[in-house]
Amino acid sequence: MRRAFVHFLWGALITIVSFLFVFFIAVWNGWIGYMPDMEELSNPLDKFASQVYSADGKLIGTWNQENANRVAVDYNNLSPHLVHALVATEDERFYEHSGIDFIALGRAIIKRGVMRQESAGGGSTITQQLAKQLYSEKAHNTLERLLQKLIEWVIAIKLERYFTKEEIIAMYLNYFDFLHNAVGIKHAANIYFSKEPRNLNVDESATLIGLCKNPSMFNPLRYPERCVARRNVVLQQMLKSGYITRAEYADYSAQPLNLRFRRENKVDGSGEYFREFLRQYMMAKEPKREDYQNRSLRQFVIDSIAWAQDPLYGWCNKNMKRNGEPYNIYTDGLRIYTTIDTRMQQYAEKAVRQQMAGFLQPAFNKANSMKQNAPFSSKISRQTIKNILNRSIRQSNRYLVMREQGASPDDIKRAFRTPVEMSLFTYHGEVDTVMTPIDSIRYYKSFLRSAFMSMDPHTGAVKAYVGGIDFEHFKYDMVMLGRRQVGSTIKPFLYALAMQNGMTPCTLAPNVQRSYGGWTPRNGSHARYGQMVPLKWGLMMSNNWISAYLINQLGPSQFVSILHDFGLNNPDIDKNTTPVLSLGPCEVSVGEMVSGYTAFVNQGIRCAPLFVTKIEDSHGNVIAQFQPLMNEVISEDNSYKMIDMLRAVVDNGTGNRLRYQYNITGEVGGKTGTTNNNSDGWFIGFTPQLVSGVWVGGEDRDIHFDSTSMGQGATMALPIWAYFMKLVYADKTLGYSPSVKFNVPSSFNPCAVKDTVNMNGIDEVYE
Repeated sequence: MRRAFVHFLWGALITIVSFLFVFFIAVWNGWIGYMPDMEELSNPLDKFASQVYSADGKLIGTWNQENANRVAVDYNNLSPHLVHALVATEDERFYEHSGIDFIALGRAIIKRGVMRQESAGGGSTITQQLAKQLYSEKAHNTLERLLQKLIEWVIAIKLERYFTKEEIIAMYLNYFDFLHNAVGIKHAANIYFSKEPRNLNVDESATLIGLCKNPSMFNPLRYPERCVARRNVVLQQMLKSGYITRAEYADYSAQPLNLRFRRENKVDGSGEYFREFLRQYMMAKEPKREDYQNRSLRQFVIDSIAWAQDPLYGWCNKNMKRNGEPYNIYTDGLRIYTTIDTRMQQYAEKAVRQQMAGFLQPAFNKANSMKQNAPFSSKISRQTIKNILNRSIRQSNRYLVMREQGASPDDIKRAFRTPVEMSLFTYHGEVDTVMTPIDSIRYYKSFLRSAFMSMDPHTGAVKAYVGGIDFEHFKYDMVMLGRRQVGSTIKPFLYALAMQNGMTPCTLAPNVQRSYGGWTPRNGSHARYGQMVPLKWGLMMSNNWISAYLINQLGPSQFVSILHDFGLNNPDIDKNTTPVLSLGPCEVSVGEMVSGYTAFVNQGIRCAPLFVTKIEDSHGNVIAQFQPLMNEVISEDNSYKMIDMLRAVVDNGTGNRLRYQYNITGEVGGKTGTTNNNSDGWFIGFTPQLVSGVWVGGEDRDIHFDSTSMGQGATMALPIWAYFMKLVYADKTLGYSPSVKFNVPSSFNPCAVKDTVNMNGIDEVYE
């Protein structure tokens, strides 16, 4: 009987060992449970947020998956006190085991499992805890957790095979969530102590490592006493392991928390619109016609051109990692170095807010106070307004969610007319109120919108990018994504074409009203009517009759061609080959217009916007570099002629309030623009060092000032440019000065011609 029992025990032991062996092999190979493949195990560091840096070296944002806002920090950038605290507290034999500490495991089983000592400590190693963070989901029962534990053992062993001890420590700290959006040690050090991880001292390191046991229980903000007690436990372990002396322990344990807590708020000059545009731009896929069935052909053409010409557009899908997969900005830990200057970005945002919140919106609200159909124009019908609102309803998230949930049209209609609690945007902060969703749509339409971009005309570097008045509430980007009619800001491109055809600023043209194929342009002024006037005067005064005359002489087709050379890629321009094109009815983005004007400053060479200079992988290796894209549009001499004419616009023409009202000094050129019914106000201005453009208008073209005095570009858009430049000039650290001159030879005569051109000798034939 005794022998049979012994045989039974040996048989049971062999069976259990065999089962465990087979089970271990099954887990190792992924036959049971989840086991990451070799590639995934060898590259877990890549699963971090991508970081976006400004040109002046500031981290302006991150892109991350599921709000896991991790930023990778190498082991060499960790404080040694941090490492000592972690090892002493969580895994004192970390450097002695290969993933599983059987001594600690046995101790945990006996003391906690058998003797029920809660303070005996656990048996998990740092490597096991890392495996749990990386690959384990929440277990729903004891059996599932037991299986997870075995899988974590196997993963821990594999991690120890592929990584050094230092890399494992870095990964552990980079993945841990320290609460308050402090995901990873970099954010934890920044948020709790306003430091970088490498600068943490002993007690700060002990505090953060103390949170690793249970960050909610030892939350330093809610439970500071608990946090201090836990920190002191960590210090005690550091003393026990010989990392600090008894005197140091006594000193540090007597210290208060000394938190310098700051929530991770928006960085000044972070450019939220810019970061969102860049994210979409880099992640874009190759345009396919079938994907644009519900969108315009226009966008397909624009995206196709960008895909072919701009290496940054769709960069993540154009370039592959070593494993053959495309890059992912959410998980690959890329470091993107942009051209944005946070100081200039801040000035641009300030300038937009100063004009919109301080002057223009109050004036618009006052003008609308007497309108029955506000904020819409009094000239449109109630049915048109209803159609606009219904279109906005169908585009809203509320509508899309309700439709997806199977709500009937009547239910949706009823919901949009039922008052609900909501928070509304104001320039003075959000306000809580009760309003119907349809009224809230109308409310948000009452806000005028704006967009601003500034770039270096010689390098293409985009220095400031403001896509709207408030990113949280008005997310649509009007710098690169939105397009509006450009009005008279298109005229310099037409005059540039005239210069290319041998004309000069002094070439005379008849200032009379004429009809062209049934179209008769109107003009705001009758000054010098019936006279032969120089082209310089015509552009200076933004005379429509002169522009119409020029395009009739030169031909709309030739004008369309040069517009594309200037970077205006809207294919709708090709359809509008009539003299009307001379007055800017085509829709163009702010970014395209600013880029086009760089040709005037840059000796006739247009610079495309440059948003990124280089991209690094998570290990700091440069994997992409970007150079400005340029093309010659007009000759160098003709660019000097354009500078001469556009300076006159600012000195004596439609942009002269820059001088007398805003006291902008130095050499400046520019052009105002206003579209029909004052729907759009523009100003594109340039100095020898910067080209900047501004657009202001309503969300819909039927939302605008009724009076031209308020709705013109000189009133709506120009002040933003002025405010921005005054702030830029005032900041001497930027290196911009009003004393810098245009690179025009002192001996240059804008009116000199190689071949005399007689305007009257050109056949007035519409082509």
